[in-house]
Amino acid sequence: MSIKKYSSMIRAGILDALQFRLALIVTTVGNLLYLLLIYHLWKAVFASADSPVVNGMTFSDTMIYLVFASSLMNFMEMWVVWFMGRSIQSGEIACDLLRPISYRSWRFFDGIGENIVKFVTTFLPTAIVVFIVSKGAIKLGSNLLFFVFSAGLSLVINFYINFMVGTICMYTDTIWGINIMKVVIVELFSGATVPIAFFPDSIKQIVLLLPFQTIVNTPLQLLLHPEFSLMERFTMLAPQITWFVILFFVSDWFFNISLRRITVNGG
Repeated sequence: MSIKKYSSMIRAGILDALQFRLALIVTTVGNLLYLLLIYHLWKAVFASADSPVVNGMTFSDTMIYLVFASSLMNFMEMWVVWFMGRSIQSGEIACDLLRPISYRSWRFFDGIGENIVKFVTTFLPTAIVVFIVSKGAIKLGSNLLFFVFSAGLSLVINFYINFMVGTICMYTDTIWGINIMKVVIVELFSGATVPIAFFPDSIKQIVLLLPFQTIVNTPLQLLLHPEFSLMERFTMLAPQITWFVILFFVSDWFFNISLRRITVNGG
């Protein structure tokens, strides 16, 4: 498929996302309320600590991390699981599979437009506010380039995980409970809910081996630590690139295997 066709799908996704302005406003307000909640929660945590530095992070460090983590997760969400679940339950997937593009690629580029809108309306304004409020606490340089590259990988890794969860609907015919479990697991082990630095060492070692931490923790570590050497940055990117390759093949294999057992309802 030509680049023109891919760009047309992305443009359609952008226009579709802009049709639901109220949804963008509600999402933004909900995110602000969430940030207000975690501000008071972590303020209480640090107030009860014996030191202003807990697990190598100050209150300011923690808030900057969590604000970025929240906006990053919001920017990367594609709702792939819900779309796949509904199309399988309604029988529309039978028509979707006939499109002149692989189903996985179609679902990805169909959602990219919405990601672009959320980046401009949510992530970018949040980043600007954080930089202003923190008064230059985050130094920008080559770390920004590594962050952009890592965030791009995170977006695709998050899509692959969602795509595999959506594929499970071919076996269960329902997606609600599975998706809720997925959201909890991803947000917890990615570092979006609690910074991984606060995990017990035994659990942290396991979490760092999983793909979830590459979604949020890896890009944020690259952004918030400009003092990292070039070797340290590539060392952090290595697991992310590895999971990108693994999930690329596993998600495609799992979907093709699952097609043999699909049961279409309705339609």
